Amino acid sequence: MLGFLWSAGAFIVALGILVAVHEWGHFYVARRCGVHVERFSIGFGKPLWRRKSTSGTEYVIAAIPLGGYVRMLDGRVDDVPEHMAHKAFNNKTVLQRMAIIAAGPGVNFIFAFFALWIMYLVGLQTVKPVVNTIEPNSIAELAGVTKGDEIIAVGERSTPDWEAVNMELVSHIGKEAALVTLVNKDKVQKELTFTLTGWNFDPDKESPLSSLGITPFRPAPTLEVGFVGDDSAAERAGIKTGDVLVSINGEQVSNWQFLVDKIVDSPGAILSLGIERDGQLITVNPTVAKQDTPEGQRGYLGVSPVFEPWPKGYVFTHQYGIVESVVRAFDKTWRLITLSVEMIGKLLTGDVSVKNLSGPISIAQGAGVSAGFGLAYFLSFLALISVNLGIINLLPLPMLDGGHLLFYAIEWIRGKPVPDEVQEWGYRIGGMLLFTIMSIAIVNDIARIT
Repeated sequence: MLGFLWSAGAFIVALGILVAVHEWGHFYVARRCGVHVERFSIGFGKPLWRRKSTSGTEYVIAAIPLGGYVRMLDGRVDDVPEHMAHKAFNNKTVLQRMAIIAAGPGVNFIFAFFALWIMYLVGLQTVKPVVNTIEPNSIAELAGVTKGDEIIAVGERSTPDWEAVNMELVSHIGKEAALVTLVNKDKVQKELTFTLTGWNFDPDKESPLSSLGITPFRPAPTLEVGFVGDDSAAERAGIKTGDVLVSINGEQVSNWQFLVDKIVDSPGAILSLGIERDGQLITVNPTVAKQDTPEGQRGYLGVSPVFEPWPKGYVFTHQYGIVESVVRAFDKTWRLITLSVEMIGKLLTGDVSVKNLSGPISIAQGAGVSAGFGLAYFLSFLALISVNLGIINLLPLPMLDGGHLLFYAIEWIRGKPVPDEVQEWGYRIGGMLLFTIMSIAIVNDIARIT
């Protein structure tokens, strides 16, 4: 329950920030173009707070935090007094109207850059992309990847960490091959070709790395307990952090994976665990909890281990000065924009399945996880969602900013507005498409958590 509340709270904060940024873009440019803004609302429904400025604009925070809007004076829907006609949106030039509409997505991109700039100033801790194991007969093994290789580039893009590796690999979905540059343990650089013909993966079940046969390096787990879940089978049996697990049902525990395999295969069973605590050997008898999975029931104890320390140089921090942070933030923002556009194109061509679409539930979970890791991770998450919000709003669907821009571009070219009946049909079709896309995304979200 606490996890749900944390994710919901982080989601509301993230959405509130991004909606405010997007709508402020429309608001600011509208005011600069001389349009009278009647209401600036964050959220929909019943106002929880409102204030009216001397300029006549009402600022509102509403009860349903799932969006927002800027209500401008418009002669197409309002009775506009003659002395206010010059401040109506519909009476502005077509280029001014296009600027007002484009400002929302545009500010989303600017905000993403700003968030990443702050992130690089604050510092983001990460690890080098060093390979641990390779699955036999996998794409990576056939390409020649070996244990201990560090991936330093995919294609022409450098990959300083695993996030960058994942992003660049995903960008190669639908291509026949990917050129990957690595450095082995002896610091010898090599270029390998990953044959991607037929490569596909289900992001709900595996990562791009695992689908290629790569397991990232991480320190080995010890037999010392580092975490005990609240109200877990382990806590009820009296297991504590700092305990060292030495035996299970009389068998010596050689490594953590041996223990995990035994527990997973024993749902509902009572186990005899030998524990070393403060130099004393004791025995506890936990009843293994049951967990339902698509593969069937599995046992769950509710503990995680202490890991060995990272080797020197594996962990580093993306932290830079003011100027270099600007350069890196611009590069990362541009890459997020281009990758998002590429993914939409792959969705249309069928290279990416509609099952990959995510909705508000997945976004809320992502917000909660990133917020839990700290400010830098939350800023990175905000930048990613802000870029996607900007890209989606620029799609040429009449219900979105991109659809309005399309109509205004046609008006600018032909010298007169698109006929009302054409616009109305466009809104209907656009509305149905948006409803379909959102329905698929929400169904995917529900499938991921059930």
